[in-house]
Amino acid sequence: MKSLLITVVLAAGLASGAVLAQSGPDVLKAKGCLNCHDMEKKKVGPSFKDVAAKHKGDKSQAPAIVEKIKGGKGHPKVAASDAELKAAVETVLSAK
Repeated sequence: MKSLLITVVLAAGLASGAVLAQSGPDVLKAKGCLNCHDMEKKKVGPSFKDVAAKHKGDKSQAPAIVEKIKGGKGHPKVAASDAELKAAVETVLSAK
């Protein structure tokens, strides 16, 4: 009976679209960000360190960056949840 209840609760959570967000570094790896970006040096795209320096002290840019990545405007579109993108962007903006 207990296992049936757990199964029902998990199924309801999945049906409602509940997604467990990954940590920022995990998202960067899983979504292929590291194919074009590196923490220290420029690849196809700018280094995460350069992106963080460009937006230093202006954390209000995070939602705009998330939308840019999500919408594919000026950056390849990334298939990820808003929570995953937010975690990835926060990781990038905190690079030193």
